[in-house]
Amino acid sequence: MIRLRPLLAWLVLLGVAMLNGTLRDFTYGKHMSELSAHQLSTLIGILLFALVIHRYVRRWPPATAREAWYIGLFWLSLTVAFEFLFFHYVGGHPWQVLLANYDMGKGRLWPLLLLWVAIAPYLFFRLAQPRGTTTHN
Repeated sequence: MIRLRPLLAWLVLLGVAMLNGTLRDFTYGKHMSELSAHQLSTLIGILLFALVIHRYVRRWPPATAREAWYIGLFWLSLTVAFEFLFFHYVGGHPWQVLLANYDMGKGRLWPLLLLWVAIAPYLFFRLAQPRGTTTHN
């Protein structure tokens, strides 16, 4: 069960992401530009993910810093794989459209959410450590 916890937590993150997208599409997204809605949704997603990831790390703390990094990189990999595979093969979006979400020069903030998914487990792990302790693994 211990090895399944990161996968189960990622499924919770996926559900939160879907709820966040639904919230955007049915509320504020109707009243602003697509780019502004994307940016606000990304920021809301980062905050919602922070709540989930913080709870996960408090409930099942990684044993080491290395494990915290592993969890974040695992979630990052699953998120990118899901995004490209699901939205291309199921959603029918062309690769160019999917890749456009990574263009921060055009205001797309999606890479920030991905960065957050990768580093948040480690950051919350470190914040949970008693002052003066170090973990190098």
